[in-house]
This record gives sequence, C-alpha cells and structure tokens, in this order.
Amino acid sequence: MSTDPQQDWQHWHEQREAAVASSYGPLSLTGTHWLADFPDGRIPAIPGEWREAGDEVLLTAAAEDGITVDGKPFAGTVRLTADHAPIHESRVESAGRRLVVLRREGLWAVRDFDPGSEARSAFRGIEATPYDERWVVPGAFRPYGETRSVRVENADGRERGLGLAGELVFELHGGEHVLQVAVEDDGSLWAVFADATSGRDSYRFRFLRPEAPAADGSVTVDFNRALLPPCAFADHFICPFPPPGNTLDTAVAAGERRLNPA
Repeated sequence: MSTDPQQDWQHWHEQREAAVASSYGPLSLTGTHWLADFPDGRIPAIPGEWREAGDEVLLTAAAEDGITVDGKPFAGTVRLTADHAPIHESRVESAGRRLVVLRREGLWAVRDFDPGSEARSAFRGIEATPYDERWVVPGAFRPYGETRSVRVENADGRERGLGLAGELVFELHGGEHVLQVAVEDDGSLWAVFADATSGRDSYRFRFLRPEAPAADGSVTVDFNRALLPPCAFADHFICPFPPPGNTLDTAVAAGERRLNPA
C-alpha cells in the first residue's frame, strides 16, 4: 500500500469493481435453489438430480447432463458438502456455470453462477463517494462475554439467525454511535448497517468491515470503505438485514452507494 490514503482508496475501489465484474463474482449468481422446494431432486434448468442426505447432498448425473466434478466429466452419484472455496474452485461445473452447494440452518441449496448472466453484461460500475478523510474515525470494540444470536429478516424474505460478538463504538457528526458486529475468522469485524441515506441516496443497507482491533480494543472505522451487500448485485443472495440498533440516525454519505445506472 502507498502512503497516500486517497490513492489507496482508489486502488481498493478499482479492485472491488473488478472482483464484482469477474466471471464468478456476485453479478453472475442467477439462482439459489432450496432443495426442500424440489422433493423429486430435479431443479429446473439445473442438470442432474440433487437430493438431501443428512449432512450431505447426493448429486446423481448421467453423461449427457454434461457435468464435471473436480474438473473431470462425471456420471454416477457423488456426495457433496457445502462449498467454502472461492466460486471458481467449486467442485461442480456445467457448461461454464458453477453449481455451488450451500447450507443455511440445516437447509441445503444449489446456487447457479453463470458468467453469461444479464446482470454481469449490464454492469456499469459502482457509484461510490470519493475518499474523504473526515469519514475515518477512531473506534473501540467491546466484545460480549459470549456470542449472541438474533433473528433478522434476510433479503429473500426469510428470517435467520445472525451471530453478534460485540459492539463497535465511535463518534460521528458530534455524537456517539454503536454498531453490533460479528468477528470473522481472521479477527476482522463485520457490521450490517443502515443510515439516514439508506433507501434514498444509497442502497437500503450496507456492510462495514473494519480490520481486527488492537489488543486494547482500538480500531479504525473507515466509512469510505462501506460496501454494498451481495444482494445489491443479484436478487438471489440472502443477505441479512441490519439487526435492531444498527440503523444510524445520521447520514453516512461515504463509500459505495449503489450501482451505476445502465
């Protein structure tokens, strides 16, 4: 990284747009198909037969289905678990589409990532506010004694649990604000938040991902890097809405705001 925060932000923004527009970025998701909705194992427009089998999914395919598993043409039955690798490394592929196995709260789904999606073809970039140092403020992370789970609505209309590990406290526009956050495996923080611009001058909610706090809990809060959630790019994601208390009563006119119009 350079010593120029504005230049660093510009590089981050360009990398972010490139990742979104990549072959298997969020714009390529054309469907999330819950297996419980297809008891016969047949998902329209998805080759093969997909069935739940406890902690696994059974995929049965014939040679004419044109499926590859682990890079090799496949015919027969294979046991699959949830994909955690990058999309382009997922085990199952069909004619360039990646078929990704997903599990949420015990329910299985197959996601279809298609590089030829209409959303990817129509993408014209992300509308983002240019870097402004005033949106970089000191904060403090206050961990809970143990992770709390709250039920929140998701973008697909279903309610699911959201694990929260503590609070991120910071001052903005002369007042103290608090966001409930999760802690990622690498120690970084993740907040789902809305603000006074949400649904008007920016998408209805956004993500914030501060780096891991220091040993004393101090952490830099940089709203220049507020992110659009995946569901801003494709309707088939199941992003959680902000938990209670994570709607700021001030305007955060910074970071990613919405997609550029076509």
